[in-house]
Amino acid sequence: MALLKIKNLKIKKASEIFKAFSDESRIRILHLIYKNDEMCISDLELILDFTQTKTSRHLIYLKNSEILDYRKNDQWVYYYINTAYYDIVAQMFSFLENDTTLINDLEEYMTLYSNNELAIRKLHNKLNKYKLPELDKYKL
Repeated sequence: MALLKIKNLKIKKASEIFKAFSDESRIRILHLIYKNDEMCISDLELILDFTQTKTSRHLIYLKNSEILDYRKNDQWVYYYINTAYYDIVAQMFSFLENDTTLINDLEEYMTLYSNNELAIRKLHNKLNKYKLPELDKYKL
């Protein structure tokens, strides 16, 4: 299966992407997913201290705009960046790499992951894989 990559955007799609990045909560959700390859709603709620309703609303928006895609694994739904828009998302986050809120979110992820409190950690344990984002490249 060939991976679709967007080389040119139409103004409607560009507007949807910019709208997705116009909300701080969606930026934080996207950043965690971007940095960790995939995330489930319960982990995002725990890390960001968002309600289930707030998190779901933002995930639905991101999924409807096609920035996020998802896969099911047992009872969990894992969201990941749609490969077609991955380069655009990566470029947007290159401008935010030193943002303290996003760095704090990653630190919270690392703490909860290390304490085996996240669903993604349970999946990684099952798959014999351990993944933590690198924070040493950030200027704290």
